[in-house]
Amino acid sequence: MALKTEKRGAGILLPVFSLPSQYGIGSFGDAAYRWIDFLSMSGQTYWQVLPLHPTSYGDSPYQSVSAFAGNPYFIDLETLCREGLLTEDECRAQSFGEDSSRVDYYALYQGRNTVLRKAFERYATRSRNKDIEAFRDVHAAWLEPYALFMALKASQDGRSWTEWDDDLKHYDERKLSSVRNHLKREIDYHVFAQYLFFTQWSLVKNYASTKGVKIIGDIPLYAAMDSVDVWSKSGLFLLDKEKVPILVAGVPPDHFSAQGQLWGNPLYDWEVSKNDGYAWWLSRLSMMFSLYDVLRIDHFRGLESYYAVPYGEATAENGTWQKGPGLSFINAVKQSLGDADIIAEDLGYLTPEVRELVRARINTIPIPSCTPELTITTPYAAGFPAPHRTTRPWRCGILA
Repeated sequence: MALKTEKRGAGILLPVFSLPSQYGIGSFGDAAYRWIDFLSMSGQTYWQVLPLHPTSYGDSPYQSVSAFAGNPYFIDLETLCREGLLTEDECRAQSFGEDSSRVDYYALYQGRNTVLRKAFERYATRSRNKDIEAFRDVHAAWLEPYALFMALKASQDGRSWTEWDDDLKHYDERKLSSVRNHLKREIDYHVFAQYLFFTQWSLVKNYASTKGVKIIGDIPLYAAMDSVDVWSKSGLFLLDKEKVPILVAGVPPDHFSAQGQLWGNPLYDWEVSKNDGYAWWLSRLSMMFSLYDVLRIDHFRGLESYYAVPYGEATAENGTWQKGPGLSFINAVKQSLGDADIIAEDLGYLTPEVRELVRARINTIPIPSCTPELTITTPYAAGFPAPHRTTRPWRCGILA
């Protein structure tokens, strides 16, 4: 996992949801391919995206119901029309929001689910698809719990799993088998949606590769409390016997916030993960590197030490710093993934120990001094907005 220094490259961060679309949100359709063409023609090497996971509470890609699944909103409807799974009239009949310059997640929740279910019902009438069956087999370890979780969530009117009855709240594959049979149709729908997501994204990524453009992905360090990961792998997190968090994530008070930031994510029980060889983490990272060429780990410093706030606190003022997995985790990743490109986010309270952890991971390189502001010119290409200039704060990362 040594640093590759033979060639410098430049790129642009553009979230997939910001691509032009007539259906409420950017997707893996023609606009994505035109964007890649633009990057290639302008000499760019990288396209950086935000996490592609399903959005959940607050509509943030950093608070997802799954650390593995893809966001069905990004499935391109026009592609499904060309494949005969939808019609243009069916797509246009749905409202995806009134303001084309903004993403209306409530409207998307209603409209996208409606049209994707129509595509699923049409698909279900066709002969068996060996590709989707193979996809289901390969990804069964995360896909089956995810599909079951989403089906259960729908049956529980969208409530958090922590509010379910005990027979559902406590994940037990054997005890949930009858529930799985009862919800089979809904489970199959969510498997179908994931198959479409990964199939379409794979084509986009492969096209980018032919154009010399690499994809920089992004993953949050922490899992959301209301997620299939915490529900089905609760032993990996600091929860009590009733599945209530003991400590939650945040950052301490600083000059930005006198009360700190209380994120609320459950913290990992790193000792359990270490004893398991970091299996869940290695599966997660391996999966992410099938989606991206380079991976940015958000809040990387939390791997060295993390800020822990007692659950129930109203602010982050009474938290304490706890030691993270550190070099043990880094070595496990290195042994599993080999020469993978990882960007370590350098925001937050950086100590010499954090910097040493990065250096232990790669050839020794200095953390670059950062320009406080970077002027960005928004590109113009067919289907994209006219050029304008915006000035935004800019921070550096560390390629690990």
